[in-house]
Amino acid sequence: MSNSNTEAEQFEKIRTKVFPSSETAVRELASIVANVIRQRQSENRRVVLGLATGSTPVKLYQELIRLHREEGLSFQNVVTFNLDEYYGLPPDHPESYRHFMEVQLFRHVDLPPKQTHVPDGLVERDKVFEYCADYESLIEEAGGIDIQIVGIGRTGHIGFNEPGSGPDSRTRMVALDRLTRRDAARDFRGEANVPAYAITMGIGTILQARQVLLLAWGESKAPILRSAIEGPETDAGYRPASCNAIPIAVVMLIKPPQVN
Repeated sequence: MSNSNTEAEQFEKIRTKVFPSSETAVRELASIVANVIRQRQSENRRVVLGLATGSTPVKLYQELIRLHREEGLSFQNVVTFNLDEYYGLPPDHPESYRHFMEVQLFRHVDLPPKQTHVPDGLVERDKVFEYCADYESLIEEAGGIDIQIVGIGRTGHIGFNEPGSGPDSRTRMVALDRLTRRDAARDFRGEANVPAYAITMGIGTILQARQVLLLAWGESKAPILRSAIEGPETDAGYRPASCNAIPIAVVMLIKPPQVN
């Protein structure tokens, strides 16, 4: 994820690196995360990670677990903030993102539970606005996010920031796009069971991270990646159209690392 090495890379709107497989990509990404954690440990400082859910980051979490078990990577100095959560789901619901994080990462490493943060899907409706403001405050009090991991949905959404979300948007409740809910239908045994709303970090919140890395694997993400990498900047809706899609593993450096 260094500076441009070829003439073509000078013209990329977003620094993009294509890997032969997702396994290769996550090894490099996990190494980046591990190096930051170890550097901060040597300085007796904590590191703040922004985490994502869904199938895309699972292999990254598996590699971080391997580094913990086989190479002694400790998470004692790590604080985490998750991007989003379905509104209306309790933390122990099998499809909640809190449950996802527990199963895929938290319970397998030495990360103190009090240092993990996932939006609460059961906040009373009239307290959601205040809760979201408090979530922003917690991130700020932690020192800001050092590395933010994100995936990308087929509508182009980051977190649950559906098309139309502004670049300065903050943590808030959002209505989920029909395509987003349709993509989740299998997990919920039918689209009718997929929550209609979610709490998500905003685009502005995400872009405040010191480094933002977007992961995308496979042929199904090729159309939206082409739009994101080569198309004009827009907050309009997107629907996949035909293109010469091929299986790919891509990491997009949305925001280069900043010295802190």
